[in-house]
Amino acid sequence: MRLQRFLAAAGLGSRRHCEEYISAGRVTIDGEIVTELGTQVDPGQQAVAFDGERLRLEHKQYFALNKPVGFLCTHSDPRGRRNVTELFPAKGARLFAVGRLDEMSEGLLIVTNDGDLGNKLAHPRYRIDRTYLVQVAGHPERSVLQELERGMYFPEGKFQAQSVRPVKKQGKSTFLEIRLREGRNREIRRMLARIGHKVMKLQRVGFGPVRLGKLQPGEYRELRPAEVNALRELVQKTSAPRTKPSPGPRRRKVKSTNRRQNAK
Repeated sequence: MRLQRFLAAAGLGSRRHCEEYISAGRVTIDGEIVTELGTQVDPGQQAVAFDGERLRLEHKQYFALNKPVGFLCTHSDPRGRRNVTELFPAKGARLFAVGRLDEMSEGLLIVTNDGDLGNKLAHPRYRIDRTYLVQVAGHPERSVLQELERGMYFPEGKFQAQSVRPVKKQGKSTFLEIRLREGRNREIRRMLARIGHKVMKLQRVGFGPVRLGKLQPGEYRELRPAEVNALRELVQKTSAPRTKPSPGPRRRKVKSTNRRQNAK
């Protein structure tokens, strides 16, 4: 199997991150540093190590985490800020977060050591629904919220909400349910800032078929088998090639001689 695929399956993160580790010379096969992407490896016969630690295929684990404010989703931070994987036992599987929630956002994160599935779930191509409960300053009119559904352009491209629904008003603020299918960097905050409604609190409450439920900040639970299967079905359905309907049998054109015969 390809080296980056093995690294992802061993819990090092997405294939993109694993390719970066290979290019940086952090991976060895039988003691030799390998930097060529696409290198084939036989895990049963060869010893693969990352930063000197031998890797083995791990039992796949899947968790739903309620990310607290102040935690990052990256593997490391030069400023020493806390990472969401620190909320899990240190001696457990090598886990990583699927996708991102910025430092000041909270709510549902899928955390796993399944690099293949995690990479697909986070990739924009698969357009997995993400549902957020957002508290904003003021009481935006419906016509203003429709701007989010029509979309607006930023340097990265078009940002667009699939749906926006007012949930309730609280004092001088409003709670909105916003559904996205890509989740770009600070997308909700930037769109709402453009229409003049500052985000006071942002919480992700759904990711595909998985819901946050009653998890408190910092708490996590294992995903149920039905939830994992539903996530796999989502990416398989999206990645399946579209088949064009087969054309019906061709009709042979037969020149009619009736008109010519009638004319005689």
